[in-house]
Formats: sequence, C-alpha cells, structure tokens
Amino acid sequence: MTTNRTRAADALTDLVIDVLRLNGLLVTAGDRMVAQLGLTSTRWQVLRAIIDAEHAQPVAWLARDMGGNRQNVQRIVNDLQKMGFVTLEENPHHRRASLVVLTDKGRRTYDEASRLQVPWANGLSEDLAIKDIDTTRRVVAELRKKLELNGERAST
Repeated sequence: MTTNRTRAADALTDLVIDVLRLNGLLVTAGDRMVAQLGLTSTRWQVLRAIIDAEHAQPVAWLARDMGGNRQNVQRIVNDLQKMGFVTLEENPHHRRASLVVLTDKGRRTYDEASRLQVPWANGLSEDLAIKDIDTTRRVVAELRKKLELNGERAST
C-alpha cells in the first residue's frame, strides 16, 4: 500500500533529518568544548537538568525532564558521582530512589562549562535573527510536546 505524505509531512521529514544531523554536530562540539573539565555533552546536559530542577530529584524524574530514559541517566549520574560532581542523598518519599544533589565541585564545573560556551554561542548565533531562533524553538517545543503525548498514550 502506498501512502502519500502531505507537503507539511515532507517538510517535517526534512526538518527531522536536519535536526538529527545538527544533534550529532552539537554533541561533538560540546564534547570538545568541555573535555578539559572532565565532561561530555551528556554529562553537561545532566548537570543542567539537576540545576534546572527546583529541588533535588531522583534519577527517574531527571530522565523524564530531559526526555531520556532512566537507565542512561542513571549511568551518567553514577559517572558524575564518581567524579565528585554530585552526591546521592536519602529520599524521604521513596527509600530506593535517592535524590541527586549537585556538589560545590559540580557547580563550579558547570559554571566553567557555561563560561566556555558563551563565545561559542555568540559566534554561532551571529547573523541569525532572534525572531527566527524563537520561531524554531517554538516549533521544536511543539514537536517535543506532541511526541511526549504520543509516548504517554503508547505506554498506558
């Protein structure tokens, strides 16, 4: 059976391919940027999720907020713990789901990574219209919401 995609679906497919290629380039650039700090893009992303949380959270909640899976985030948290960037503390609400807490070393490392990112982001955003960046971000956020909703329906 042959189905025909709409023009919007064709455009979306092209966008997805470009986003996947961009993701690979961003991960590589991030890895290079923070390698001297003992970080990878993924470790840096987990640190950001910890910082963005309003309070200490278990790994499963961090994974949910990141759109990742718990096992992968747990592996990264374990690495960050060995490096002294995070600690695990007792969760008063759940005995087996420890809370991930940023250490002072983790905060300093994250702050240094952010300082390294500033000139890179400034250079990359040069000649791009803020309006276009904002529109792209809204489209990506809407696609993420739709995918999250579809994932929730599939898992229930």
